[in-house]
Amino acid sequence: MKRIIAVLVAGCLLSAVVSAQGNNSKTGTSAATFLEIPVGARGVAMGCAVVSLSNDVTSLYWNAAGAALLEMNEAAASHTSWIAGTKFNFAGLVLPLGSFGTIGVSYTQLGMDDMIVRTVEQPEGTGEYFSAGDMAIGVSYARQLSDRFSIGITAKYIQETIWHETATAMAVDVGTLFRTDLFGGLTIGATLSNFGTSMELSGRDARKFISMDATKLGSNNQIPANVEFDSWGLPLVFQFGISTMPWKTDDISWTVAVDALHPNDDYESINIGTEIAYQNFLFVRGGFSSLLLKGAEGGLSLGMGVTSDLLSAESIRVKFDYAYRNMGLLENIHVVTVGVQF
Repeated sequence: MKRIIAVLVAGCLLSAVVSAQGNNSKTGTSAATFLEIPVGARGVAMGCAVVSLSNDVTSLYWNAAGAALLEMNEAAASHTSWIAGTKFNFAGLVLPLGSFGTIGVSYTQLGMDDMIVRTVEQPEGTGEYFSAGDMAIGVSYARQLSDRFSIGITAKYIQETIWHETATAMAVDVGTLFRTDLFGGLTIGATLSNFGTSMELSGRDARKFISMDATKLGSNNQIPANVEFDSWGLPLVFQFGISTMPWKTDDISWTVAVDALHPNDDYESINIGTEIAYQNFLFVRGGFSSLLLKGAEGGLSLGMGVTSDLLSAESIRVKFDYAYRNMGLLENIHVVTVGVQF
């Protein structure tokens, strides 16, 4: 059994490496790409290689199956200074309900400051302003089917808005976690994210008044019509990851993780990450994302975190995490996450 699992893991990683040599990336062919922005400082700091390590409230994004491992209620909020002056925020709450399982709710939002409306005739502005933003609301359920295997599913409502136009969709994420006794407690995780309906913009600016035949005298030139926009699918992603703890003492533990990604709108890639924990209080993290991805910018990430018990009975625990990610020619990003277990 151990050999079979090891072969399967190696085969999946090798498949991702070979597939990454393909020629068709399909970049720019999906809507709601904000769903691919990583959530939480811990995940970002570890190079986004946390599909098999999800064991906190951010598992609602990475792998809902990880929420089943929580023994305490947990809430967290995260803020990311994203590229081009945009801001990305996440908030989540997880409630373990004993033998029933675990439920969670999450909210993600990408926003920007208002911009001036400019036209060819009025390049300095018309006096109007417009904004654009994306959001997703998710409801998750996770359960441990055994002491080694857990599953999780998230149903979410997705919305994108620009000025007076809006597009919506429904999607689901499905994830699994399997813990073994191999190589210091090897854990295997797999997720399928953003499987759902397509998105198509609609709104009042798509309403026009036309003439059926302007060449005929007396033709009505105020016939109402709607401009039909193309529909676009969601960024479907399959992610497979493994992690293990090769070294552990009473005070210090060292964790390493590797994830392989297969998206429907880009080339395959690999993420790697590591974390060193001191007395489960201080955490130092590092990683590299988008390995083997053609045209990738940056990828190095670093971060740290602290966890503190507010009460001696450990009934309230506060967590603070920070991450830095190099984005190459784009702006480097910073992520701050604050959480509480109770």
